[in-house]
Amino acid sequence: MIKRFLVVVLVFISASAIAQEGNSSPYSFYGLGISSFKGSIENQAMGGLSILGDSTHINFRNAAGYGSLKLTNFTIAASHNEIDLSADGREGHNTSTTIDYLALAFPVSKKVGVGFGLIPETSVDYEILNAGETSLTQYSGRGGVNRAFLAAGVELFKGFRIGAEGSYNFGNIRNEIIQVDSDQQYSVREIDRSDIKGLTYNFGAQFEKSFAKKYKLYSSVSFQPERSLTLENDRSLQSVVYSQTDNAVVSVIDSQDFSLEDTETIVPNMYSFGLGLGEVNKWFAGGQVEYLESSKMTNRAFVTPDATYDDSFKYRLGGYFVPDYNSITSYWSRVTYRLGARFEETGLMIQNESIDEFGISFGLGLPLGRGFSNANITFEYGQRGTTNAGLVKEDIFKVGLSLSLNPLRPWFVPNKYN
Repeated sequence: MIKRFLVVVLVFISASAIAQEGNSSPYSFYGLGISSFKGSIENQAMGGLSILGDSTHINFRNAAGYGSLKLTNFTIAASHNEIDLSADGREGHNTSTTIDYLALAFPVSKKVGVGFGLIPETSVDYEILNAGETSLTQYSGRGGVNRAFLAAGVELFKGFRIGAEGSYNFGNIRNEIIQVDSDQQYSVREIDRSDIKGLTYNFGAQFEKSFAKKYKLYSSVSFQPERSLTLENDRSLQSVVYSQTDNAVVSVIDSQDFSLEDTETIVPNMYSFGLGLGEVNKWFAGGQVEYLESSKMTNRAFVTPDATYDDSFKYRLGGYFVPDYNSITSYWSRVTYRLGARFEETGLMIQNESIDEFGISFGLGLPLGRGFSNANITFEYGQRGTTNAGLVKEDIFKVGLSLSLNPLRPWFVPNKYN
């Protein structure tokens, strides 16, 4: 009975779904949740571009970039989202704050670099309340998948680099459904949990070529092969006392636990190609296309017949400008100004409506002292979803902040004294 209600309510994601605060997105119910942007704050400010190799920054989206590292880099980032939701003339507001990544990378030699870190892969965070005259159904989900990675890149010859990354994906997702009937003394709660784990890997290459003395042409490709993640599933069925005043369970009267069969979910093939043009430490502009075989993706916990997946594309445009990289008189002339735009098909189809995203972004790279360390801030406005077919459209305002710290010499080189 509970699953039947779930299909009716969540497939349509009706206007009542946006009456809550403090959660992320009702679309995170599907699959393993909303895919996180797996790149740096600097990348995000340029629409998600990952074409450039950089001697002082980590490129999370193309492991070939580690081959260009000349200094150790430690970086950490966080972001805050304000989300306005609308559907069928109703409005709601959600917020979320997350740690985006934590990573360390360093050069092993002049042409080889390695890095490791932790970055979110997906997030699940929703709370949906569907109230009738004599009954109430509450749906909620929390959790997600994280990725611990180890990567290396090497410059095979001037301007050409290759790299590889291996990742251990892990996490857990909890979905909860509470059915309240005013004619019954107790309510029913179903809790489905999945512990998720598995290995993934990807490969990348970057090539850059100088011409006309001061300009460079940049190109990049990357490939993530299809892999499977294992889900260890269990379920609890409970009789509970539910407070409609607080929309929360007050006490558990009885509980039964069940071990379910382990399942697998596909991480599909992903292909990326980018091309750009620029002048070193002055300006850069480029574009990137990604193709994901997302039709192989499935929903994790529940049968949702009106929700399917199609193969999808992502398109990115962006660049940066530095007025005067070596200025000693003007701080703001040494600031990096970034701008970008993106359009992304998520691959998710609900009621034959494609759930797409787009965003425009602006960012600043703020030098810290006279070295290479900097603070980076990004502002992005984006949209996800549609109000067609009774679905939800999300207007997303995001602020991201990162610290990118570079010592002036590799951390593993010992000090020498005369």
